[in-house]
Amino acid sequence: MTAAARDVSDGFAIAHTIHALPIVGSKAHFPVRRIYCVGRNYVDHIREMKEADERDPPFFFQKPADSLVQDGGMIDYPTATADFQHEIELVVALGRSGRKLDVANAADLIFGYAVGLDMTRRDRQRDSRDRGLPWEIGKSFDQSAPCGALYGVDRVGYLKEGSITLAVNGKERQRGDISQLIWNVSEIIANLSHEYELHAGDLIFTGTPAGVGPVGPGDQLQGAIEGLGELRVTIGPRRG
Repeated sequence: MTAAARDVSDGFAIAHTIHALPIVGSKAHFPVRRIYCVGRNYVDHIREMKEADERDPPFFFQKPADSLVQDGGMIDYPTATADFQHEIELVVALGRSGRKLDVANAADLIFGYAVGLDMTRRDRQRDSRDRGLPWEIGKSFDQSAPCGALYGVDRVGYLKEGSITLAVNGKERQRGDISQLIWNVSEIIANLSHEYELHAGDLIFTGTPAGVGPVGPGDQLQGAIEGLGELRVTIGPRRG
C-alpha cells in the first residue's frame, strides 16, 4: 500500500480507499476529494490545437481521485486509444472551502502546489469534441492524473511565475511559464467556485503550454516546475 492510497474498512461494508498526496516537509498526507481541470489556458497551446477563441471564459472538466499516480510510478498504456499524449500542468491544492468567491480573496483557499500531468487519449477527446459529447473518455480514465508531492504556500509562497517543462526520454517537448496562464490561479479558483462549491482536498490542474504530443510504452516522462521539484513517470505496456 502506497501513501497515495490507503484502505479504510471500519464502518464500511467494503474497504473504502482514501487517495492522498505526500506533503514536502511533513509526515502528514493531503487527502484528495475531487480533481478539477481547466481546458485551454495557454495561448500557444490553443493555437497548436487550432481551437477556440483565445479569450473564451475558462471551462472545466473532472478526473476521478483514483486516477492519481505518484511520482516514480508507472502508467499502463491505456486501452481504447492509438494516440496517448502528455500535458504538463501546475496543480493547485485547496485547503479551505468556498463558493461564489471574488478574485481578490480566491487565493485564501490555496494549500499548496504540485507538478502534474493531464494524460489524454487525444483521439477519443477529439472524437467526443467533434460529436458534441462529454470529454470523459478522453480525459478521465484510469491513471490519467500523475501528480508530484505538494509544496505548501508556507514553503513556496503564492506562485505567479516560474518555468514549467516536460521532457520525454531526456528530450524537452514542452516549455512555458506560469505567468503565461490566460486565466491566473486566483481567476481560475474564483470562476470554478461559481460553478461548484469548493472544499479542502480539491485539486485543480490549471492547463498546459504548447508542445503536447504522443508517448508510448517504455517512454520516461520528466516534468518540472520552478520551485516545485520534478515529477517522473514511466509508460508501461499496453493494457490487454
